[in-house]
Amino acid sequence: MATEPEPQGPARRTPPAQTARSAAAAGALRTAAGLTPGRIAPVVSTATAARQGLPTRSGDSTPDWLEPAMAANGIGSFDWDIRRDVLEGDPRACAILGLQGGRLDRSSAAFLAMLHPEDAPVVRRRVERAVTELGQCGAYYRTVFPTGEMHAARFRGRVLADAFGRASRMVGFVWDATVELHKRVRAGELAALREDRSRFIKEAARALSEAVTVRDVARVFTELPLPGLPPDGLVLTSLEAGRLTILGASGYRPEDVHPYDRSPLAPHHPAAEAIRTRGPVVIASRDEYRERFPEAWPRVSETGRSAWVFLPLVASGRVIGVCLVSFDDDRELDADERTLLATLGGLVAQSLARARLHDAEHELAAGLQRVMLPRTVPSVPGVTTAVRYLAAGSGLQIGGDWYDVVPLPGGHVGLVIGDVQGHDVHAAGIMGQLRIALRAYAAEGHPPAAVMARASRFLADLDTDHFATCLYAEVNVDYGVVYAVRAGHLDPVVRRADGTTTVVPVVGGLPLGISPDQEYRVTRFSLDPGETVVLCTDGLVESRAMDLDTGFARLREAVSRELPGRGESAVDPLDVLADRIASQAADSTEREDDIALLLLRWDGPAGGLAAQQLRRRIGQADLARISELRGELRDALRRWGVPGLVDTAELLASELVTNAIRHTDRDAMFTARLYRDPAQGAGARLRVEVEDESDLWPTRRTPGEQASSGRGLMLVEALADGWGVEPRGSGKRMWFELSAEG
Repeated sequence: MATEPEPQGPARRTPPAQTARSAAAAGALRTAAGLTPGRIAPVVSTATAARQGLPTRSGDSTPDWLEPAMAANGIGSFDWDIRRDVLEGDPRACAILGLQGGRLDRSSAAFLAMLHPEDAPVVRRRVERAVTELGQCGAYYRTVFPTGEMHAARFRGRVLADAFGRASRMVGFVWDATVELHKRVRAGELAALREDRSRFIKEAARALSEAVTVRDVARVFTELPLPGLPPDGLVLTSLEAGRLTILGASGYRPEDVHPYDRSPLAPHHPAAEAIRTRGPVVIASRDEYRERFPEAWPRVSETGRSAWVFLPLVASGRVIGVCLVSFDDDRELDADERTLLATLGGLVAQSLARARLHDAEHELAAGLQRVMLPRTVPSVPGVTTAVRYLAAGSGLQIGGDWYDVVPLPGGHVGLVIGDVQGHDVHAAGIMGQLRIALRAYAAEGHPPAAVMARASRFLADLDTDHFATCLYAEVNVDYGVVYAVRAGHLDPVVRRADGTTTVVPVVGGLPLGISPDQEYRVTRFSLDPGETVVLCTDGLVESRAMDLDTGFARLREAVSRELPGRGESAVDPLDVLADRIASQAADSTEREDDIALLLLRWDGPAGGLAAQQLRRRIGQADLARISELRGELRDALRRWGVPGLVDTAELLASELVTNAIRHTDRDAMFTARLYRDPAQGAGARLRVEVEDESDLWPTRRTPGEQASSGRGLMLVEALADGWGVEPRGSGKRMWFELSAEG
């Protein structure tokens, strides 16, 4: 019997390899039936016999009632002659397979080639087993129509044997299963979507948990890619005093959201209803919005959106904001989509509440730190200073580290760097009190050792169970001498003019507040013009991952690197150095302690020339020292090139020193300095100071003719170009100045 030609077209072309596999499969089927190509048994199917006018066996006839039932249910029938390998089907079977002409009359290999590559092996194995066992089989398979559409079908067949018990025919039914295919595809899509949503929730939870500030939360929310329902607009707001504050928005023009920022929330707005009910408000279309919220509709109608979801953000039983998800087209949300948005709203609410608390704490800490630390560093002629403060990366970001720069009488400047034990508000409060007290002691003119001893007693009297490390240095701006006192703190680092660095060992004492009677010793070292003193707290040079020696080595390496010249950049080289040192500190999220940094560069007097000076201590019982001092002063003035000042300076200095020795029971400090001002040519100015520890203020009086004293201040006033008295806390400083012509 001639077979109908195979339909042509792109969808019907079968690759040679697949045709070979299908032919091999058909051969395997015939072999499983015990047949060979040369052995064809004279058995014909009922359908074939009917078409050829051959007689049929009564057992093969189809009942009259079955055909209408099959037609009504869209079920087709097939008959596969296993010996001749001819597969025939009725018109409904052909329609189910998408064949043209309504006839199926082809080989098993051609049939298998029509199936989806994934389904053909399954069909072949089941048919082979049925042929071998003379049993039944069924399968679900997909096929591609000539039009390119994917369809699916199910078949059920039974193998019939000949008189010798060998497989001869398979007859059965086939029906369309495309609806089932669509259900499977939809189920697969839904499963993939559920997996995407589950993954999205995990990623959103992770991203929101890493958001620290409110700005971070807003950024994460407005960048979220919602799976399955990509929004066209997102807005995150916080609720404060009945007003909505816009924290972040995407998909909206600024002019669309700006009118709502910090404006009172209208009672008939969808956001207000979401806040009242504490449940999401879903609006599926523009008509629904206009009907439910007519008062809010005029302003919303211009945004171009067609569907909205308002999610209240509830944290700890309180509504803290609303987030808006909007779409350009009408959108009916199913239960899964509403659950997804509700879950997202809960995550955003918790993250926003945590971020608001963090920002409030940070603002409190920053405000408190601003109050505790000096707002500005005073400018002192002859020196340049730079300060930096870096808060710790965790906790309240406030601690007990501080710095201070204190202008002192006589043109000196005091440097303070310290660290109160602890990292909390209590430590910061103690730091503020101690900083003010130490600044007051220094401004009163106390020497460095006395300043530190009084600060230690002050902290001990507070009875806080806290101690503090501190370094206080008094810098003589005129001649670059530093008098440093250390209370358990780090030694200073000095950057020399040639770029080398050295750690200056300062005699140390106990931290402040441990022993009220602790006495501190002063260490003196000198600076040349252009040299820099670096003071810092231990957070810069010590951490869990870095020991103190390594930290100091890193600090010295950063300090010693080359700096730009003063004219090479608009930024002062000292600020460049401060930024460089601060930048090597750990990242703020990892830093365990605060860092305070104070740098001072001694620029020298005007013109860059250091003052020539003579400084001596006169003991209370060492009266002979006064005579030696007069001789040293004479020699110094001649050596400095101002011999014309010798007589007057010697007389007036002797008067001041004698007055200090007579009226106090402590030693006196004598200092003579010569200043040269290049702007005045060869002119010079001599300044002599005598410091004592008496609170008795000198009084100028007119002595009688027979009086043996009382003329000292009269001589000073008459002969000096200027004179005066300055307080020093526990004592005073008397001084006079003489000018020398060139």
